[in-house]
Amino acid sequence: MTDPQIALLMLGLFIVFVFLGFPIAFTLMAMGIGFGYYAYFDARRQWRSFDRLDETASTWDTWSTWFEGFVNNRIFDLFVNQTYTVMSNEVLTAVPLFLFMGYIVERANIVDRLFSTLNIASKDLPGSMGVAALITCALFATATGIVGAVVTLMGLLALPQMLKARYNPSFASGIICAGGTLGILIPPSIMLIVYAAASGVSIVRLYAAALLPGLVLVGLYLTYVIGRSILQPSVAPRPSKDEVPDMPLGKLWMMIVTSFLPLAFLILAVLGSILFGLATPTEAASIGALGGIFLAFVYRAMTWQRLRESVYLTVRTTAMVCWLFVGSYVFSAVFSYLGGEHVISEFVQSLNLSPLMFLILAQLIIFLLGWPLEWSEIIIIFVPIFLPLLAIFEVDPLFFGILVALNLQTSFLTPPMAMSAYYLKGIAPPEVRLTQIFSGVMPFLFCVFVAMILMYVFPQVVFYLPELFYGR
Repeated sequence: MTDPQIALLMLGLFIVFVFLGFPIAFTLMAMGIGFGYYAYFDARRQWRSFDRLDETASTWDTWSTWFEGFVNNRIFDLFVNQTYTVMSNEVLTAVPLFLFMGYIVERANIVDRLFSTLNIASKDLPGSMGVAALITCALFATATGIVGAVVTLMGLLALPQMLKARYNPSFASGIICAGGTLGILIPPSIMLIVYAAASGVSIVRLYAAALLPGLVLVGLYLTYVIGRSILQPSVAPRPSKDEVPDMPLGKLWMMIVTSFLPLAFLILAVLGSILFGLATPTEAASIGALGGIFLAFVYRAMTWQRLRESVYLTVRTTAMVCWLFVGSYVFSAVFSYLGGEHVISEFVQSLNLSPLMFLILAQLIIFLLGWPLEWSEIIIIFVPIFLPLLAIFEVDPLFFGILVALNLQTSFLTPPMAMSAYYLKGIAPPEVRLTQIFSGVMPFLFCVFVAMILMYVFPQVVFYLPELFYGR
């Protein structure tokens, strides 16, 4: 077999092992080192230590010399260097801080206050409770960026109230599942940090580029919720005065000040300091983490146990992301050294695709990968395969990253592997069936596709803010 054929075998075996359920990070590292040992094998370099042995050498000298010859392969140097590169990456240092902010906010009892306030404030809108749940999901998802946490907490908080208010179970479930995924796209998004580290695109420009598409997607979700509530009132009945009592304006404003504004201010402070160049993403994430701790103390929700849980979950998730990067870097380096990247590039060019067709093909592949894989695995492992092709088709990596972020919403919403649906089913009342949840997320999935089409047709939605703030 030629080296490029071995590279393709390496990629094929990796996909097989993933579907068999092997841990992805360790599979990447094992295959990178295994195939890399072959790729970097140099018989002269590896066995020259035996020249020092003579007939009087002991068994220990023989075995130690053999081991020295075995490890005298550049793949081990590559592995150590790539590990150090990941651990010293300044972009990735923001990940644990943003995660910690999210886990602290999740435990600060802010969400129940926020949902109650928005429910009362929007009671005159069609589908008011759905609107309140969606906006709460968007704010909470933006603050945490952790899909499972948002869907689970909002499922425990909002879903029972929506069902009690006679909302259609499918409609209510779709709102929570779709709203919980918004943190992947809307800054400060951890997914965008990971994409920036993988692609070399400025995280500041990515945050600016993602802001308007994120608002467009939220607007499409709200349009669907309100529009369907008007056209089909039975799915979202208007609340009675007993369910949502009238509130004096002064008291309502006080509720907004104490529940909505603190979280909104924290998000805007973090995001604003990044976009206006007042702080780096890592410094802004530190501010966010400190602000999350402050909010938890203000709401009297900070306990030693909650702090320990937040630190533990932060360390666990950060370790997963970093080891994925280490494995991906080693795997990609060996794959490229064997010529696999060149084979894929030549194959794609032989298809004579237009830039639009290339984008559609790339997004279709990422959409399909979203069924068995999580967003972190797609970004770290598979997106770098597309990055060298962007220059060939004259596609801006910034634009491509925002499309990927939009597309990855679907990885949590597309049956049969819609993880948002499974998160919600795990805590939903028994009468809410999984098929109902799947049915509820489909219209929101259509909204994601509409948003992607809008980005294709009106790319300035992506480029306007980065060019306004930072120039071309």
